[in-house]
Amino acid sequence: MKRLDDYRLSFPGQGRGGRNEFVPIMIGGMGVDISTSDMALEAARLGGIGHISDAMVPTVSDRRFKTDYVKERLKKYKSVRESANKLEAQFDLGALAEAQKRFVSAAMEAKRGPGLIFINCMEKLGMNAPKATLRERLIAALDAGIDGITLSAGLHLGSFALIADHPRFRDARLGIIVSSARALQLFLRKNSGLDRLPDYVVVEGPLAGGHLGFGMDWAKYDLRTLVAEVLAFMKENHLGHIPVLAAGGVFTGSDAVGYLDMGCGGVQVATRFTVTRECGLPDAVKQEYFKANEEDIEVNTLSPTGYPMRMLRNSPAIGSGIKPNCESYGYLLDSKGHCDYIDAYNRELARVGDEGKVRVYDKTCLCTHMRKFQCWTCGHYTYRLKDTSRRNADGSYALLTTEHVFRDYQFSTEHQVLLPAA
Repeated sequence: MKRLDDYRLSFPGQGRGGRNEFVPIMIGGMGVDISTSDMALEAARLGGIGHISDAMVPTVSDRRFKTDYVKERLKKYKSVRESANKLEAQFDLGALAEAQKRFVSAAMEAKRGPGLIFINCMEKLGMNAPKATLRERLIAALDAGIDGITLSAGLHLGSFALIADHPRFRDARLGIIVSSARALQLFLRKNSGLDRLPDYVVVEGPLAGGHLGFGMDWAKYDLRTLVAEVLAFMKENHLGHIPVLAAGGVFTGSDAVGYLDMGCGGVQVATRFTVTRECGLPDAVKQEYFKANEEDIEVNTLSPTGYPMRMLRNSPAIGSGIKPNCESYGYLLDSKGHCDYIDAYNRELARVGDEGKVRVYDKTCLCTHMRKFQCWTCGHYTYRLKDTSRRNADGSYALLTTEHVFRDYQFSTEHQVLLPAA
């Protein structure tokens, strides 16, 4: 019976120091600091690839390194708090780059073992200046020595061009998350003039956690079909040397083996790592994930990004109606200083008046709620997490370790899941 450890992931060209062979397990980049550097460091130590996420990196820096980026931003833009347009509340690009470098450098300096650390960069974090802020985040990550960058939450048609003049543009491993062969084709066509192909492609299916690259008809799609289409496209266009990784619903090592047998170079996994000790979620939230049943998980359109999002139905972010806090955060503001949650909040405020309690059910203030770990995004198979652990005497579930879950993916067979020691 095949195990995932019978395979290895390699990238085009030579790796640093001649090394270019890894355990084909990539832990996905869950923000905001849910995929912590501790988790990524464990993946690298074990010979795989771990992600950190730069979603809301100034906020993450304040939490981890006791900086004051959010405090200083609030002080600077307090005067526009009552304005419906937040165009004035621009991010300090120097401070943004500084926060990113501090965050990435700390992870890279602590890295041990034969694996790699990548960073997940979302295009949909507009931050009032989409191109400028994305460019600063990408360049700062490269400057800080990140092993690779995974482009996510968007088509990223112009993202390679933002860093084409960087000295590490051809040295760092650069990849893209897509939900279809068509999206990959658009990305490749747009970047054809740069003579720089991606080093890997992640195909993320409709069962993934958080934001989805599908409409509300997501249930019509199937990861195996999408992967097969991308693999066929790669072969037809003589790109078979670029590894494809399957993501979204890969719950066991045997699931992963099935995709490698199809021709994938590896898998990206995340859901099972949300209940590890290294995960950045509060322990109480991890227990909510353990307790969830299938009917407790929904795909909704609450995100101001415009993408559908999978989350637990009992997430505190749903219907909270908090006041927009763009002066402090504002990570989802577009180039015109606009966010859909602002419109939804003001609509409900006008309806109930100052005396009523505002409740907003069609959108959520993603920035504030993600910062407070109140937006419980999750993968479709979160309801199976209870089958991966043991119950404690008090009825709670025992937290796992990143190494335990990683090793289970690596060595398990016949769709078995290794439980922690009693």
